[in-house]
Amino acid sequence: MSVRNQLKLLVGGLSARRAGRTAPAHSATREFLDRSAVVGLLIFVATVTLIVLISSAGLSTLNVPVLPNQLATVRVTASTAFTYESPEKTEALREQLTNRVPPVYRLDPEPFHRFEAAAHDLLVQLETFERTHPASMPMMSTRRSDLAALVEAFNARGPYNASIEDVATVLASGDAKFRAALFENGLSALRDLASEGVHDDTLGGADPGSVTVFEIARPSGGVTMRSVQSLEEAMTFLRVNLAVEGLPRPASLALFRLFRIGLTPNLVFDREATRAREVTMVSQVKPVVVSVARGQTIIEPGERVTREHYEMLMAHRRYVREHTDSDFAENLTLFGRILLVLAMVIASVLYIRLEDRETLQSNGRLGLLALVVIINLALVRLVYSIGGADFFLQDEGWASTLPYIAPTALAPLIVAILIDAGSAIFMALLISIFTGIIYGNRLDLIVLTFLASMVAIFGCREVHKRGRVVRAAAAGGLTLAVFALPIGFADQVPLATLLRQMAAALATGLLTGMAVVGVLPVLESLFKRTTDITLLELTDYNHPLLRLMQLEAPGTYHHSLVVAQLAENAANAIGANPLQARVCALFHDIGKTSNPGFFTENQRERVNPHDALPPEESARIIKQHVADGVELARRHRLPRAVIDVIQQHHGTTLVRYFYERAVAASRAPFPTTGADTGVVSVSEDNYRYDGPRPQFKESAVIALADSTEAATRSLRSITAEELGPLIDRIVGDRIAESQLDEAPLTLEEVAKIKNSFQFTLLNMLHARVAYPPNHPASASTTAKA
Repeated sequence: MSVRNQLKLLVGGLSARRAGRTAPAHSATREFLDRSAVVGLLIFVATVTLIVLISSAGLSTLNVPVLPNQLATVRVTASTAFTYESPEKTEALREQLTNRVPPVYRLDPEPFHRFEAAAHDLLVQLETFERTHPASMPMMSTRRSDLAALVEAFNARGPYNASIEDVATVLASGDAKFRAALFENGLSALRDLASEGVHDDTLGGADPGSVTVFEIARPSGGVTMRSVQSLEEAMTFLRVNLAVEGLPRPASLALFRLFRIGLTPNLVFDREATRAREVTMVSQVKPVVVSVARGQTIIEPGERVTREHYEMLMAHRRYVREHTDSDFAENLTLFGRILLVLAMVIASVLYIRLEDRETLQSNGRLGLLALVVIINLALVRLVYSIGGADFFLQDEGWASTLPYIAPTALAPLIVAILIDAGSAIFMALLISIFTGIIYGNRLDLIVLTFLASMVAIFGCREVHKRGRVVRAAAAGGLTLAVFALPIGFADQVPLATLLRQMAAALATGLLTGMAVVGVLPVLESLFKRTTDITLLELTDYNHPLLRLMQLEAPGTYHHSLVVAQLAENAANAIGANPLQARVCALFHDIGKTSNPGFFTENQRERVNPHDALPPEESARIIKQHVADGVELARRHRLPRAVIDVIQQHHGTTLVRYFYERAVAASRAPFPTTGADTGVVSVSEDNYRYDGPRPQFKESAVIALADSTEAATRSLRSITAEELGPLIDRIVGDRIAESQLDEAPLTLEEVAKIKNSFQFTLLNMLHARVAYPPNHPASASTTAKA
């Protein structure tokens, strides 16, 4: 053995002795803290108190994110009387007054002037036509065609449709002077109507007296109320004025049809004048001041938040912040909150007792649950408190993203990895409920965060790599973002706000995963928990301790590999943790590296140093590998489970070989006959391992695998007939010696373990076919050797 290893053995032995003196005290203290009912009660009280403080102290509905058009989840009442100017109500009043402003029209004289000029020209042309075509001339085709040309020229002066018959009738009604009088009478009637105004049904059927007319002819350019006739009334007025005494009825009707062409509505909507009237009216409106009494309800739960509700809430928040010396809080009923917390925590305890009794019996696990839940709720409350900043108060769109920033999946992920998925699901429900309460009894938030946590927990089942934790948390964030989309559309959330909420959910999922990966090693060390991630990392054969074993104790290393395979398969058969069994088996004999030459599997030169030592010293050296292994494991910060297996894998068994040597050496012969007296003066305590006996399934499996693997080395051939009785004897001896009394194994599981050992050993240690000396396979095997 090298000088370096001898020094390590010396230091390790001294360290082990020091550790041996302090370990019982530490173990007793740890056992008390882990099992004491008083400590468990303190954890319960502290958890309830802290959750009440986090979810109640200073909690106010003032900072609850509220958006217009959303359904309110809490009742908000005015804590004090206040007044505020309401832009919403002022704008509504202005809009109401604007709608009451009557439209302004102006008179358009152009249609009348155009018809008047056309009528005068027609009158002149009729006089000329009468001279060139006297009435005594028969109505031949030439006279009719000339009259038709005259009528066509008149119609072309505007959108007119005078007929030849009506013009011929007017022409025949009298001489030129009489016709001039008729035309002047008709134009005078049309002039009066045009000056007063004529409207049609497109103005909405309003009463003529209610139409306002803008008169540009007035020097002031003002607006006056004017009674305006409808088109039907104007027709009646025109008919009456054209009914001249002595004029035949056919001529009167023809004259009416001719002048009716010049009667058109002449009211034109004046947009600029109307807008000016509206601006004048709006400028006279004063801001509406709203008075709110103390205790008045601002928002009622279950109703949709209107713009006026939202404005009143913002005014209330501003008033409270500006007129109070300290942060105002509408403290929710403390007694009701305590009852709620008690109910949730008691429900958690009952669930754990039904589904995971081991957690309830361990204050360490309960402390871990309480710590991560309290930290998670504290982070949720911290994010909620950020909503009181001026930035979020002024921009409710950003404030509405805060619930999606809260890392509600943090504790469920940690619990799922360090304890189990069942406890994680219940913790997710608890955190989601209190998150919804903190943010104003939001049922949608409770459902969404619980769903996201469930997706993350599902993604973390049997996790072996840290990257998978991040992916699982990101999947939870993606779930939250996806389901926030339809809910946002239903609540009519603006698209920009909805996109911010979805981005916040995704980012929070990623950050939560990275935070869990970062905090896991701390929690593993603090609460003596070991995750499959850490275990998988320890299976790397380049680990310093495994490399040391390969170099210093290769026989022990090979033994550990076989024991690891046996333990992994057996643990898998009984539903234990196969990865934990494998890792613990790899490291269970690392203490032998301190003095490898004293163990048979490492004695390559067939030199046994125990031949020169007394049995008691040899037994001490053999037992010392347990203490040396614990020291090495602690020095390299191996998980608690590995250290426990190193201590427990021999239990309190007897180092039987050296014990029997000591017994044989201590038998004193009779003085006279030389016969054996049969008196044994050797104490078994010096030859028994210090224990403790295996405390959990994986430790018990490794203890049985360790003995089984060592015993199989003595077999000449590995067959089922020889392995079966050997394994039965070894397991039976351990049961008879009460070595498995403290391990939670059933007889059915013990039978599965034995079957697994036999199956694994038969497949690992099978014999090869013996080839003839000159066979090629024999030569190849020899070359490989």
